[in-house]
Amino acid sequence: MEEKNKQKQEERKMENKPKVEKKMQENKDKNKDNKVNESKEKDINKDSKISETETDINVKAEVKVNEIKAEKQSNDEPIEVKEGKKNNVKDNVKSEIKEEKKEEKKEEKKVEVKKKITKKEEAVAKGVSLHMSKRQGMYISSFIKGKKIDQAINELNEVIKLKRAIPFKGEIPHRKGMMSGRYPVNASKLFISLLKALKGNSIVNGLDLEKTRIFFSNSTLASRPSRRSGKGKRAHITIKAKEFNVEKENKEARK
Repeated sequence: MEEKNKQKQEERKMENKPKVEKKMQENKDKNKDNKVNESKEKDINKDSKISETETDINVKAEVKVNEIKAEKQSNDEPIEVKEGKKNNVKDNVKSEIKEEKKEEKKEEKKVEVKKKITKKEEAVAKGVSLHMSKRQGMYISSFIKGKKIDQAINELNEVIKLKRAIPFKGEIPHRKGMMSGRYPVNASKLFISLLKALKGNSIVNGLDLEKTRIFFSNSTLASRPSRRSGKGKRAHITIKAKEFNVEKENKEARK
């Protein structure tokens, strides 16, 4: 009985196979016809647009020819416009119209909105969890205060080259021209990157770099990562700069 049922099922499948294949072919043919119709519609739309532009150009050319005729009539000149001249006028008008359209497109692309720079009172730069000790940041920040941004960058570059020392306090060996000092090379590199950011922010805020001075620089403790020998050192640093009336200060100093 089971074998007979299996045979019947196989016979039914064989009978249904051609029907399924026919349906698949019909669906494929329908999809092809739809794609062909869509492509034809697109071509028709393109041709219609081209024909519209050509008709506009021809109308403008005819208007131009009529204007030339009217000018000659007003000047009492004999009117003899040949077919070749008409075609030349039409060609010139067509070329002029195409050039005008190209120029309009270029002008549309060139239009750019310029942002107005809103002037602010001060510029700020922040460094989060920088790889330096709080003490080094504290002494470098006191070394920077009251100076121009470019001046501070140049002096820190001299520190990196071991030509200038930063004054420290405590039991530290004496340096040339001061009681005690050190050369924090890595910390000064990090400060230089912050000062460059401060310079960019001051330009964006509309500050005059010649009048700007660093009036605030602070170093605070950050979360210290664990190390095999203990804990590492990290510090948060904020630097602020603003404009000062340098002329008034110079006059007061002279008095």
